[in-house]
Amino acid sequence: MILFISNNTRVDAQKKYIVVLDAGHGGKDPGNLGNGYREKKIALKVVLEVGKILKKNKNLKVIYTRDKDVFIELHNRAKIANDNKADLFVSVHCDSYTNPKAHGAGTFVLGLSGNKQNLEIAKRENAVILLEDNYKQNYDYDPNSPESVISLSMLQEENLDESLAFAELVQGNFRRAKRFGRSVKQNNFLVLRETVMPSVLIELGFLTNKAEGKFLNSGAGQLRMASAIAKGIEKYIDRIKLNTVEDQKVIRKKIPESKSDIISNKTKRTDKPNSLVKIGSDKKEFSVVVTPPKKVKVKETPKKEVVKVVPIKKDITSSDTVVAVRNSQKKLIEKVKENKPTIASNTEKPKVIENKIDKIEFKVQIAASKRYLSQDNFNFQGLENVEVLVIDEYYKYYYGSSESFTKVKIALKEAKKAGHKDAFIVAFLNGTKISLREALKKP
Repeated sequence: MILFISNNTRVDAQKKYIVVLDAGHGGKDPGNLGNGYREKKIALKVVLEVGKILKKNKNLKVIYTRDKDVFIELHNRAKIANDNKADLFVSVHCDSYTNPKAHGAGTFVLGLSGNKQNLEIAKRENAVILLEDNYKQNYDYDPNSPESVISLSMLQEENLDESLAFAELVQGNFRRAKRFGRSVKQNNFLVLRETVMPSVLIELGFLTNKAEGKFLNSGAGQLRMASAIAKGIEKYIDRIKLNTVEDQKVIRKKIPESKSDIISNKTKRTDKPNSLVKIGSDKKEFSVVVTPPKKVKVKETPKKEVVKVVPIKKDITSSDTVVAVRNSQKKLIEKVKENKPTIASNTEKPKVIENKIDKIEFKVQIAASKRYLSQDNFNFQGLENVEVLVIDEYYKYYYGSSESFTKVKIALKEAKKAGHKDAFIVAFLNGTKISLREALKKP
């Protein structure tokens, strides 16, 4: 089981959970026309059925980007979700492919295209912007350019974990509904890039497959797919609500571990109080001792970031220490801090230091895992000074930390050249992860 912590998705007794349902295409944009079926029509019917089911839940508020056959620009679909402060965005489409045997329902989250077919899907769904006025000003994007598609991946990573978790629930429901469920995939859909909340794009199936197209065009088929999606949404919300702490410091939910983790791991979980991890290249290597978060007691100081030194064993000779940081959102982060060794006995009280540094810092994320990664089970491809942070129960690995966005873009090129093709840039404000877009707006 994955313990999933989100400080973006918050629910209380008075606030309804807002779900934005987006029926793909519409109006002058018919979508794909495989076997004579109309994607825009099928997507709308399924979305309206999903909404009908969800509206029976008193804790939910449903908003449609369109509830009739009209053309809505992609950036306006995302704007509807953002303006309404939605907690979840679900875009529904139908797929097509040159091979008429291709079939199955798929759910996509934002990310780097992994193969040629994924790239073509992204280009096809994004090409709708050519029907919009002033699309160059709205997007600065060429839908036919692979470079444009790939460059989108660095613009939003903030909600990836939540999106993956929800996508897995939906795919599981498709399989239970006796539909062939493809694995959750990452792709560069513009409508997902523009949203600032957990978002997925669902491909109900292939209209170019005669049997599947017929099923999706039928009332029974549309109802079955709508029910699977609605159940996924309700289950996702229930898990959040059941585990929401009263003071809403954090929200915890348990989600089945899936193959959609960014990096799969084969390392064994250790129950030892302190676990030693070695990170770096053959030339440079540092050791990290991580104490489980539940054993770390941090004195809370309102509106101030508190740094506490975690006691470590005296036999550790590394020049690095691990500190636990509790930021203003009270999210626990364990961070590698390179300085002189700080040795504390188990009987000594941890020193509490107020961190008053106010700065934006950019990093290149090269990996993320639920377990520790070392050179034995993950190849850092010769990159030096790799840093690990524990954020939302994930061990995230960063390279090329810098306050300069220009410099970190150079580090991104180095990471990709070294073989980390899915690397992307993230941003931190005073040690707290923020969206890249927000960071770039800072003076």
